[in-house]
Amino acid sequence: MSNKTAVIGFLGTTLDNGFNDKRWQRWRPTVSLGLHDELLVDELHILYSKRDKRLFKIIKNDVAQVSPNTNVIGHHVALISPWDFADVYAELYDFAAGFDFQENTDYLLHLTTGTHVAQICWFLLVEAGFIPADLIQTSPCPRPDQADPQGRYQVIDLDVSRYDGLRERFEAEKQQHWQTLQANLVTQNAAYQKLISDIEKVATRSTAPILLMGATGAGKSQLAGQIYALKKAKASSMQGKNTLEQFIEVNCATLRGDTAMSVLFGHVKGAFTGAATSRDGLLKSADGGLLFLDEIGELGLDEQAMLLTALEEQRFYPLGSDTPISVSFQLMAGTNKDLRQAVANGEFRADLFARLNTWTFFLPSLKDRLEDLPANIDYELARLGSAQQQQYRFTPEARQMYEAFAMSADATWQGNFRDLTASMIRLTTLAESKVIRKVDVQAEIERLTHLWELLDSSNGSNSLNSGNVRTKNSLSNNSSDSVLNSEIVEQGSHHILRQYLDEDMLATIDPFDVVQLAYVIEVCINHKNQAAAGRYLYANSRDKLKSPNDSDRLRKYLMKFGLRFDELS
Repeated sequence: MSNKTAVIGFLGTTLDNGFNDKRWQRWRPTVSLGLHDELLVDELHILYSKRDKRLFKIIKNDVAQVSPNTNVIGHHVALISPWDFADVYAELYDFAAGFDFQENTDYLLHLTTGTHVAQICWFLLVEAGFIPADLIQTSPCPRPDQADPQGRYQVIDLDVSRYDGLRERFEAEKQQHWQTLQANLVTQNAAYQKLISDIEKVATRSTAPILLMGATGAGKSQLAGQIYALKKAKASSMQGKNTLEQFIEVNCATLRGDTAMSVLFGHVKGAFTGAATSRDGLLKSADGGLLFLDEIGELGLDEQAMLLTALEEQRFYPLGSDTPISVSFQLMAGTNKDLRQAVANGEFRADLFARLNTWTFFLPSLKDRLEDLPANIDYELARLGSAQQQQYRFTPEARQMYEAFAMSADATWQGNFRDLTASMIRLTTLAESKVIRKVDVQAEIERLTHLWELLDSSNGSNSLNSGNVRTKNSLSNNSSDSVLNSEIVEQGSHHILRQYLDEDMLATIDPFDVVQLAYVIEVCINHKNQAAAGRYLYANSRDKLKSPNDSDRLRKYLMKFGLRFDELS
């Protein structure tokens, strides 16, 4: 039995209009969908506002006359402004999230009707995988002297390369219209909406440092990237204003000793043992742009002092140099530590904290935004599906079970959105036929529960992490309170490896390799790419190699166990 065909689209308030018999003598895009013998539409979903209820009824009756087997279904939408990108995208996202897409139905999204902003939003939702559909574009007869109510139609498959021009056009228009942080935000949490609104105002009006404080996995790095994109777009749109230069990001938890100084401030040849050539630091690279120092609380006191000087005097001295370098950049910093407590403990300079504290924003944890969890589940499903060119979904019972657990007291979400992302990766990877069922959810609940039990250890009194969670920063600490007893380490390592190795391979690995490989996997999970993870793991031995390639070293290590980085992150 062949699949049904369903078309989704806006009511064309201008092109579909007509209240007398003359309407049958001209082309109307929505009605024309039912006039093609080779296009049999089983369901026609029409989005319209309540003020257009009369026109919708006319179109519904007219479609019934030309295509009696088409079931016309209306959906109310409430658009404050059909030309406001953020408002339209949010409304269509909510519609897509609540729509019951069926496996036995082929969906087409009607791109002809609606404002240009609505068409851009449809395109983005389809391309990102939120809506499992191809695009259908209708048009009138090319000869205006010939009355042709049928017109023409074209189905657009976004996987076809000849539509790259269309994709580029929509990307350009998106950049023109989508210049707010809130347009990228899907949330029902009023406090978080207000927080993002405040950050947006600061990002576009101030060049003072911005400090993002929040638990590990709360989204600090992602938000920093969005702020940069917003600032760059605003700068580019202002005539006579220079565009913002590059975005430089570094995780301070990966920096130690001379390496930290060199990475941040650069060095001259011979500044220290192994400094065979000069090196520009990241502060110089960030000149004219935005520098994001993630986990700034991990910087040593010496590096903090030099950073403060660079901020206040807009110049600094590379290691071993007597010649200052002038720079001008905006600083953003992120931390999962409570820097106020770190100042009290003597771990963070009070004067640097005062300089950073002009704009300080506390990002809520996932546990504080549980009402946003369903939308984030949908986002991860769509993101993973788009990356794999697949359409993943839960059965209704499985979705209900997962959400019930995810929003319960048993779900501690110690790693916040990173935990959620990892969980969705596991569910989609292990699901048969791309459908996540109750048995898959039950197994994942057991994995999460066991993992959180093993990691339920103290992370320090000055941490902002909700719950007692061991984070990636504790991996590099040598203090006694970050060392777990050997039994828990071994149990935790085996649990991590079982997610990626089968039992036969696990049985052949020495206990030493079990712990080491589990540690490497944790590092990979907590870094964006293989190069960043390699830099972290080989920070101390890099300078001893003639041709250092951290990414390749990590790739070869993982290959020994049949693993790849993109399977872990």
